[in-house]
Amino acid sequence: MTVLPDEDEGESVELEEREVDDATYDRFDCTVDDQDAIAEAVDAARRVVEDGECIVLPTDTVYGIGADAFSADAVQGLLNAKNRGRDMPPPVLIGDASLVRALASDVPDQARELVEAHWPGPLTIVCRIQPSLRMDLGDTDGTIALRVPDHALAREILRRTGPLAVSSANLSGRPAALTCDEAVEQLDDRVSVYLDGGPLGSVAEGVDGPDAAGARQALPSTIVDFTRRDDGQLLRRGALSLETLREVLPGLADLEEPPAARAVSRPEDVPPEQPEVAEQPEQPEQLEESGPQPAAPPQPDEPRIEPEPTP
Repeated sequence: MTVLPDEDEGESVELEEREVDDATYDRFDCTVDDQDAIAEAVDAARRVVEDGECIVLPTDTVYGIGADAFSADAVQGLLNAKNRGRDMPPPVLIGDASLVRALASDVPDQARELVEAHWPGPLTIVCRIQPSLRMDLGDTDGTIALRVPDHALAREILRRTGPLAVSSANLSGRPAALTCDEAVEQLDDRVSVYLDGGPLGSVAEGVDGPDAAGARQALPSTIVDFTRRDDGQLLRRGALSLETLREVLPGLADLEEPPAARAVSRPEDVPPEQPEVAEQPEQPEQLEESGPQPAAPPQPDEPRIEPEPTP
């Protein structure tokens, strides 16, 4: 786990930076080994979330901007900070998979098997939201996208704050932040606390030298929808490949995969006017009835990477 510098030292540095830059946010360096300081940073994030404000935190994919998932005003503040509409609701990050049963309903066994294999990790599942929850994340059509990030600091924050609505830390339409500096440059004082966990992602292949830091890349989480099929439908390709997911769920459908052309051999006793017809897979258009739209921009959730793996 990454940690903060000494508390007194960190405070003095912050004061100096804020005098020069007139910043109205607090920024914590979470890259130095100090267990007491990390506790102070997490507590600062908790207080800000309780006040209905936004934080920026590192995850296992990209930097995220987070707010209290149970506060409609806080979630709207997150969307406003990104210049994002309610038609692109953020996913919800949780600190432990056991919270799924409290937040989602009608979760099939297949979804539980998939999260058991890939949580914590870059997997987002979309399920029906618990009807009793007072949670307004935007235009979700009764669904909720959930993920447990594979990042120790992020999970520690989530255990203290509870579920957070988290979207990539960037202005809508711009690249997701892979460093805290990139998040600050885009969001500035729209966020109250920044937790700097160092650069995320990996250096783009073939890039060396001083330009490498600016050529980092990371994939967003893979999104699987369980609101239409018990075996799930892949809504967005990401860090986890389809092949990897199908090792757990062989029946997982891929909405971006064209139907396989299957040759139909007609037995001799079948009249020409009654040929056998291969059963066609469920069409993506049916998702328009409910749940996330496969043709829409990436969820919440979610880390928008430029260029995105898929539209």
